[in-house]
Amino acid sequence: MSLLKKLFGGSDAAAPKGPEPEIYKDFTIFPDPIAEDKHYRLAARIEKEIDGELKIHRLIRADTLNSSEAAGEAAIQKAKLVIDQMGDRLFN
Repeated sequence: MSLLKKLFGGSDAAAPKGPEPEIYKDFTIFPDPIAEDKHYRLAARIEKEIDGELKIHRLIRADTLNSSEAAGEAAIQKAKLVIDQMGDRLFN
């Protein structure tokens, strides 16, 4: 490791990755559970490029689960349901 990295805290280790996004009907769903006490609230970011512009919708539900993984999986399912119901109107 170089002297500068040692001095300024640089690391060769890769930065931790967030949950993998899922593509569904040209939308990209990023599960993003929110930690609350000992539970995780269902949340996701839904993105789609429309006419060259990236549109983003933040989905947050009242539902909570005991693990981040379970909340992430449930958030993907909820996001798919919202996409099926609203389509591009999600961004209006």
